[in-house]
Amino acid sequence: MDLQLRILHFTSIEPHRRFTKMDTKNPKSLLDLAIQSLLRNESVAIQALEDMPRLFFVPLFIAAFKGGHKNILSEMVKVWPYYCLHIGSLTVQEPQHELLKAMIENLPVRPSRNSASRRPKLKILDLRQDNDCRTTCHEVSIKEPLCFHSCAYSDSSILKIEGQHGFVNPESMVQFPRPVELLVDLSLDGSLVEKEFLVFLTSKIRESSGSLHICCRDLQVDKLCDSKCTLKLLDLKCVGQLSIDMGSLSDITNVLSQMDHLESLSLSKVTFRSLGGKVFKNFLGHLQRMNNLKKVSLSSFCLTGHLDRVLRVLPPGLNFLYLTYCDLSHRDFRFLAQSPQVSRLKLLNLSNNPMYWDDFEPFQTLLVNLSGTLRHLEINHCLINDTAISVLIPALIRCTHLRVLCFASNPITMPMLVTIMNNLTPLKKLKYVIYPIPIHCYEIWPFQGSLDRRKLAIVHLQLKVMLELAERADMNWITYLE
Repeated sequence: MDLQLRILHFTSIEPHRRFTKMDTKNPKSLLDLAIQSLLRNESVAIQALEDMPRLFFVPLFIAAFKGGHKNILSEMVKVWPYYCLHIGSLTVQEPQHELLKAMIENLPVRPSRNSASRRPKLKILDLRQDNDCRTTCHEVSIKEPLCFHSCAYSDSSILKIEGQHGFVNPESMVQFPRPVELLVDLSLDGSLVEKEFLVFLTSKIRESSGSLHICCRDLQVDKLCDSKCTLKLLDLKCVGQLSIDMGSLSDITNVLSQMDHLESLSLSKVTFRSLGGKVFKNFLGHLQRMNNLKKVSLSSFCLTGHLDRVLRVLPPGLNFLYLTYCDLSHRDFRFLAQSPQVSRLKLLNLSNNPMYWDDFEPFQTLLVNLSGTLRHLEINHCLINDTAISVLIPALIRCTHLRVLCFASNPITMPMLVTIMNNLTPLKKLKYVIYPIPIHCYEIWPFQGSLDRRKLAIVHLQLKVMLELAERADMNWITYLE
């Protein structure tokens, strides 16, 4: 019996009969050996796919992907016996990019013309990394299969098309286009790799004659002005996470106008003429439609005196809020402290907003209001001095769920740093603190060239001793230099 027949014979045996007494301690070893035999004989493996039992496909796919067997993966996609195929928890780095391209290239998007007994069943190819996602979804019904990760918003999605025309059995779709979904996360960074991939993707879309739907859930754009043509390939209704690193507010608003279901929005280096003009008003109007937002990040987005206008249009119950380099004013902090939209934050990052004022009561009120939910707080580079931090300490110690605190690069003295540590060590959930180097360690604060490392070493030693005395070996206090 040749290798192909022996492997098929092995996989066709019922599971309870497959393992002999000698294999009871490691019942998977025979299956592993069979897979390794296939991978060592690619031509045999490819021939065996046509008649291979379905239960063999998932473990073979995982092993082939990990081993970089591009030819086997290419053929497996053509005859995949399930409705969906997910990368899931498999590691995808640069060496695996060619594997992904091979899978896309061989994804059946046109009616099969051969007479093979195993016709294409794969309708959803998911190339996103997700540790909680299985290789294929559990089949509730073979006649009407479904994928728990299929697109739900685009008019080109399988759910919408089959909802309009009724479920069509893939076996009967020999002469008609079969709707297929490709789930991807895209990073438009202008690199050569990205450009080559987009050319390849465009070619696949043309080959499909409109049957292939590219569903992008996580979209990252480095320069919006350079990516406008690429965005036309996508249905932006699918995007759930959007990150734009550089762009004009008018272009960003145009992108947002095509979206409805954002859960995460990150905007950085946003340019505009005025916060009192029509463009900003239109931006707020589209932002107001995003009822599913849980994470908002605005960086290098000058909002001085206008933060209230942004917060008012956001949905209540945000979990994550980043407002770095936004030039926030005392008025902005007063509104932030009372805003219902931020009353349940788990993470708050206000770094790089200089706090020149003497009245820190709004910030104190904000921390008190967040004491029941806040787990991560960053206030680096905010010019917070001893006086300010002494006002904030009573509010900080009420944040009993706090796990991470970062307040680096603020002009704090050593006596105040000791006071802060004494007050924070009782917070049992607080594990990581990034603290500022005390000003006495500098000849001229905050220039790194004037840092006295001998003095800093003494600071480290003193804090280490304090942590030992407080019996907090689980607590990490570090500086940016570490």
